[in-house]
Amino acid sequence: METLEIPCLCDGAALPLYASQSAAGADLKSSADITIQPGEYALVPTGIRLAIPQGMEAQVRPRSGLALKHGVTVLNAPGTIDADYRGEIKVLLINHGKKPFSISAGDRIAQIVFAKVYTARLFCTDVLPESVRGTGGFGSTG
Repeated sequence: METLEIPCLCDGAALPLYASQSAAGADLKSSADITIQPGEYALVPTGIRLAIPQGMEAQVRPRSGLALKHGVTVLNAPGTIDADYRGEIKVLLINHGKKPFSISAGDRIAQIVFAKVYTARLFCTDVLPESVRGTGGFGSTG
């Protein structure tokens, strides 16, 4: 696994940490106390800002334990943080559960994964190359 150094301005908040040596995502923690009612969503602050290198992105993903135990997930999963963004990282959580979900400052609310980004050169054409699947859409592969 390649290690990447990324400056993180924490503004008194918790630095994202990997829960295990092989974890793909580092845990993001809330920097505020918030309660999300059933069926509602909230933008949860983390108190951190990043300097993501050019050619990279950060993806904000749900934590499986929150989804399983409470029905809470990231609404726009995966959320993309672009390399040129320098504002506070916030996580858009939704409560699909049946009870209010309370978050305390310091609670793990999501994961952040860093990935390379390829910029495509898109162009118009009259014909696309053939493929086995062709134009088969939703459910076409079984």
